[in-house]
Amino acid sequence: MTYSSAVDFGKKSAMATDAANKIDYIEFQAADIAATKKFFEQLFSWKFTDYGPDYTSFEDGRIAGGFAKSDKRSTIASGGVLVVFHHPRLEEIRQRVIDLGGKITADIFSFPGGRRFHFTEPSGNECAVWGN
Repeated sequence: MTYSSAVDFGKKSAMATDAANKIDYIEFQAADIAATKKFFEQLFSWKFTDYGPDYTSFEDGRIAGGFAKSDKRSTIASGGVLVVFHHPRLEEIRQRVIDLGGKITADIFSFPGGRRFHFTEPSGNECAVWGN
């Protein structure tokens, strides 16, 4: 199932009027939707809406997205897009990632503007978190 079949576009397009030309929705693939959903619920307190066993959408308070059932995953090594989250307490959120079953793929390092680390969530998608 894709986003277009999961969400009513009429409602979405009316809300997106002032969001023209901005990223509006991010869709990930997930081998284990239940584990991925639980991970992000506990890590970032995301709210989810299920659309059957093969799709769930999320809201983080700023942007919406979804997870579609698939054995594929997005990693830097595979040429995937790196989604980067922000958290003001980098060491604390890094430990939460580990405690919730995520795997650190690049430990905390400095870059111009701050510090960040990379991790994979239970379905294997690679993401990053940055902070100061």
